[in-house]
Amino acid sequence: MKYEGLKNLRLRNYKKINFQTFKKIFLLLSVCYFFIYFFKNFDQISFNLDYEKDGKIIFLSFLFCIVSIFFNALAWKNIVVWFGNNSKKHKLISFYVITNILKYVPGGFWHFYERFNYIKSFCDWQLAFYSTLVEPYFMLCASFLLASLGIIFSPIYFLLLLPSFFLNRKLIYLILRSLESLKSKTISALKSSNLEHQSKDKIQLISFFPFKALIIEVLFVFTKFLGLVFCLRLVNLEIQANFIFLLVTFCLAWAIGLVVPTAPGGVGVFEASFLFLVGRDFPQNHIIVGLIYFRLISTSADLLLGLPFFLRRLLR
Repeated sequence: MKYEGLKNLRLRNYKKINFQTFKKIFLLLSVCYFFIYFFKNFDQISFNLDYEKDGKIIFLSFLFCIVSIFFNALAWKNIVVWFGNNSKKHKLISFYVITNILKYVPGGFWHFYERFNYIKSFCDWQLAFYSTLVEPYFMLCASFLLASLGIIFSPIYFLLLLPSFFLNRKLIYLILRSLESLKSKTISALKSSNLEHQSKDKIQLISFFPFKALIIEVLFVFTKFLGLVFCLRLVNLEIQANFIFLLVTFCLAWAIGLVVPTAPGGVGVFEASFLFLVGRDFPQNHIIVGLIYFRLISTSADLLLGLPFFLRRLLR
């Protein structure tokens, strides 16, 4: 009884924490950090591009950003399948791709809302709810798996493998309950007042561990990184000798932008985190320009693929 009382007290204190305030403060600090470095190096920053010379590199960066979105969509489809819905007649991949544009809408949860409603239209609401909610955790695990390559620099990077071990049938419900606490805005948008939370009642995970979904998610993060690599090539940054270091830095910065989704699409948070983590090992002005190119190209890829969804909604 004493243990249960202590546990309930901790839970109440945990719920009192205003995570949204912390996210907004972190976003503000990230944006300020990025702009400080931007204006500090302003006289050395140049956006001159030779489209005849650099056009191929721009196209390759754009192509890898496009491919990464489809890998992400395929991973989500496999997550839905892992949660127990193996319907092949529903166009999960195409729907994921066209709704990816909604992550840039203020609020940061409308893409989850649309996907939840789509899955709910042909299966149980609990499967729709939890398979939508757990997807960011898969992306986080994938980025940490790649970042664990940093073990060649320090043994502490081995700890980044730990989140992936929680993606098993016995511990997945614990993760879902934690995500519910962290993503309160998304939860309030997805839940109806008459829905009870009994996730273990109807969700039947088809295997002990979602190897296929996690591997595809790793491919998503890696192809996204390749999009950045070509952007850094545009500013003539030396990449070959520092490929692993840049990959680890990208994965960690991208994970931070994912965990702190206050800004639409993680704008500002990812860039500031990458600048901070890369340190003084590279010219700051080149890194800033490369990050701006990458943001423009990756956002353009999302907008291009999401244009049919946007136009259809506009015509309605």
